[in-house]
Amino acid sequence: MVNDALRMIRVFHDKSQREVAAALEISPSYLSEIEKGTKEPSLQILRKYASEFSIPLSSILFFSEHMDDGISVSRGKTFVSGKVLALLKFIAARSGRDVEQA
Repeated sequence: MVNDALRMIRVFHDKSQREVAAALEISPSYLSEIEKGTKEPSLQILRKYASEFSIPLSSILFFSEHMDDGISVSRGKTFVSGKVLALLKFIAARSGRDVEQA
């Protein structure tokens, strides 16, 4: 789901919820609720998130779409986790960061 993808991206970049919430202009508690899945992020927040981490919004939405498309949860998580890891490796390669150090 989109909340898991957002959390994974934040953690990969070693950012705290407080740092990301400030960049998104929302409260840390609201970001926490989004990451837990109790609140749905608005399109505006998703755009800011994509901009903050230099990730196409379409990639974030792609992960969410495939988690909710009727695939069994375990197959869906396996599929999406592979895509998330590929995305994170792509981001790391673009930034010059060694994935093995993360």
